[in-house]
This record gives sequence, C-alpha cells and structure tokens, in this order.
Amino acid sequence: MLTKKQIENVLATIGKMYPDAECELSHSNPFELTIAVVLSAQATDALVNKVTPHLFAKYKTPEDYIHVSLEELENDIRRIGLFRSKAKNIKKLCQSLIENYGGEIPKEKSELVKLAGVGRKTANVVASVAFNEPAIAVDTHVERVSKRLGICKWKDSVLEVEKTLMRKVPREEWSITHHRLIFFGRYHCKAQSPQCTECQLLELCREGKKRMKKRGIDVG
Repeated sequence: MLTKKQIENVLATIGKMYPDAECELSHSNPFELTIAVVLSAQATDALVNKVTPHLFAKYKTPEDYIHVSLEELENDIRRIGLFRSKAKNIKKLCQSLIENYGGEIPKEKSELVKLAGVGRKTANVVASVAFNEPAIAVDTHVERVSKRLGICKWKDSVLEVEKTLMRKVPREEWSITHHRLIFFGRYHCKAQSPQCTECQLLELCREGKKRMKKRGIDVG
C-alpha cells in the first residue's frame, strides 16, 4: 500500500497529465445527465454519446418517456447493451420523478439511489457533476487504477475503494480526482494494454512492475 505522501505524488502526477478531466457524457441538464449515466452502465461513454443526441431531442421531460411504449423506447436505445432492462428502468425512474420529486432530479444522494437504475456510482456522478457536491464515483477505471497503484487493496469491494479514496483524498478534491482517475484509466492505464513503459508512475505501480518483470525489464 502506498503511503500518504506517495498517494499525494501519484494524484499530483495524474493531475498534471489530465488537468482538465471532466465528465464526457453529453448532457445539458441534470435530467439528461441522469439518463446518460443510467445508459452508460456496462457501456462506453462514446457509445452513449452516439445515442443520446436523438434521444434527448425526442424526450425532453420525464412525461415524454412515460407517454411512449416500452417497445419504442427500447428501439431508441437498442444500440446500447442491456437496452431492455435500461428502458424499463428509465420509465420507472421518470414515473418516480413525476410522482415524488415534481419531475425534477433530486440533489440528495440518499434520494437519487431510490430511483430505478440509479446505484451508488450513478448517484455520486449526478451529485458531483450536476450539483457540484463533492463525491467519488468508483467505476471500473477508478477501481482498476486504485488497486494497480496500491492506493487500495486488491480484495477491496467497490464500496471499500470509495471509502478509502474518501479518506485519503481531501474532500474538496474528490470530484476532480474522480474524473482524473477515470481519464488515467481510460486513456493510459487501460485494462488490456496499459502504457507501462511510458508511465511516470511505474516505480510506484506494483502491477506495472510485475508486467515489466515478465518482459525482462527491471524497474527497481
């Protein structure tokens, strides 16, 4: 496990690599963001962004989603994985917004997680991006990078990773750290082809050292 000082250095380095990291899901308001994040489960942001321009032009309010058939909504998002279950969740989510929240996305994470298709990660993204509330959403990139670098333990659950990062990162830096870790994992420390030989953090990365050792490269 990395020391507090090492973690500070790691995050500072990643910050220099991706100073302008931000949410890459296209949206213009909290409602669109919530729908986009629900769609992004087990799908790439790039794919979601190909579907949402048409979707958001067609459906502008929760009522719009409610007033179409499930089959029509499924067809609108068919390119995205798990489109059937996501279509059902979106309709349930919109019904709940109308019945319980005046048609508006609630700001509180405790209320967000009550919406269909919205888990802890989605709630954290919406709270952070839409409402500027400090939060760390642990997606596959954040989890992978945190474990590879030794910020967290390999056996840690997603919730444990989130809690560890919340302890080790200043609260005012939670949201930007979340985005930077995603960028680092998405574009540099990739799941299948991490750029270890070009990585400024290689000396601190236990996973990277193992990879280099297998290739006969000694990094100390």
